[in-house]
Formats: sequence, structure tokens, C-alpha cells
Amino acid sequence: MNLGNVVTAMVTPFNKEGRVDNAKLKELMDVLISRGTEAVVVGGTTGESATLSMEEKAALYKASVEASGGRIPVIAGTGMNDTHATAELSLQAQRDGVDGIMLVAPYYNKPSQQGLYEHFKTIADQLTLPVMLYNVPGRTMVNMLPETTIALSEVPNITAVKEASGNLDQITAVIANTPPEFKVYSGDDSLTLPAVAVGADGIVSVSSHVIGSEMQDMIQLYRSGRVEEAAKLHQRLVPFMQAMFIAPSPSPVKTALHIQGIDTGGVRLPLIPLSQTEREIVEHALNEAAGISRFPSS
Repeated sequence: MNLGNVVTAMVTPFNKEGRVDNAKLKELMDVLISRGTEAVVVGGTTGESATLSMEEKAALYKASVEASGGRIPVIAGTGMNDTHATAELSLQAQRDGVDGIMLVAPYYNKPSQQGLYEHFKTIADQLTLPVMLYNVPGRTMVNMLPETTIALSEVPNITAVKEASGNLDQITAVIANTPPEFKVYSGDDSLTLPAVAVGADGIVSVSSHVIGSEMQDMIQLYRSGRVEEAAKLHQRLVPFMQAMFIAPSPSPVKTALHIQGIDTGGVRLPLIPLSQTEREIVEHALNEAAGISRFPSS
């Protein structure tokens, strides 16, 4: 499964009543594709998975497949802290036609490294779809060590990892010790270029809802040898990336989209809308990002 350079961790659009809005989802999918997104993760952290019911998640996967229409891969974020329930939801997503599964490390339970290995392998063994692991210790309170990821890369259908540890040494160790066909993606927007520089395949991003094309440009500049230009673009994009995390995600990015006229609704409690001060920061970041032009073809 080819996910390309830029994968968007897609927000879940809600209507005024707070229910999932499939019409808005289709519109958002079109926008993301036009902005350089090459694959989407639906029902992940940015998609407010913690507040979606099992029925809502299953419906979201199916609606996302329909919205994509085969244009880009749809990855279902099915990970939970219950191995059996995660396997059941993953099988449902597989039946609904998604292209892959993303499994977050179990949160709250704080499993051992062997527990992480058994959790992921148990689920992957029941699936025929490719599986992306997701390591995000800031949310799960457990860091999947490189040795565990390396061991899991030997499971035939575990084909990628989203590394959101924020630790370049850890990302480097995973890249250096997994097969070439095993894909490593940064899970931190501001580490996109540094991660690519040490061999990562790309980014699973929140900021790409708005600046996906510019992130594509940055990666392509680096890979074409125009390293200084890539670095300068990185420097200009980082303030916007930082603005997307001034409050718990996805409140900032949903606000940014709304300012741009792309309605994805609000967020569900316990998340709340941005304060006026936070909104002004997002507006300023949007204005600054608007001045970042596409690089000339060479």
C-alpha cells in the first residue's frame, strides 16, 4: 500500500447537533486531496475517536471509503485499549472496504513492551489488510521502544509505523533496523523535515488540512537535493504547525478550516472551542501561511 509523503489525520466533521456529517466529510475529502493529501487516517486522535461510539466509527469508515471513491487510500484508526474490541472493530473496518488499519498503542493500561507486542500481533494476525502502528506516548503514557517496533515489523502485514514520540534518535533506530519496505512516518508535524532527513517516508499530519501542498513541496525540495530551500520552507511552516497545537487538537485545525470557509463543525466535550485569544493566534498563523508561495518547478 503506497501512502505517499503526506497522510492527513482527518478531522471528523459534525453537524450542528454534533452528529457525524457525511456531506461535510465528502467536501473535506475533496479539499484534502486538492491540498496534496495522498492518504487519510479516519477515526484517529484528530478524528476525536475517543468520543465516537463503535457504531459511529464503523459508519465513518464506510462513509470515508465512499467519499474517497478510490482516489486515495483510507486508513481506519481502530486502536483502543481493549485487544478483543480493537480486533472486532478492525475486522468491521476491513469488511467496510478500508485500505489499511492504524492501531494506537493501548492507552491507560500502560502495558509492558511484551504486552504491546502481543496486542499488535494478535490483532494483525486476524487481518488481511496492512497495519500501521501508532506510537504516541504523550497520549497513551507508554512508549513503544524501537526494539518492539523492530520485532513487530517482522509480522507480515504490519507494514508501517506512525512515530509520534518526538524522539529523532528513536525514529532513526526504527528506520535503521527495519526492512526497507517497512514505512516509517513522523507523527509530529514540526519534525517532518528532520524525520525525512534521517530516512522517514513522510508525515501523518494535522497541519496538512491547510498546508498539505506546502508540506509536499518541502519534502520534494529535500529529496531533489534542494536542501537549503527545503530548510527555509520548513522554517516558514513551523509557526503554523505550532499554532495547530495551541489547544487540544482538533480545535485549532477545525477553527482554521472554518475561517477558510470549510465547515467541519465543532468539537465534542470534553474538548471545547478556542478562546478569542487562541482564535486570533490561528487567524494570524493562517495569514502568515497564506504568504508562503509554491516553489517554482525546476
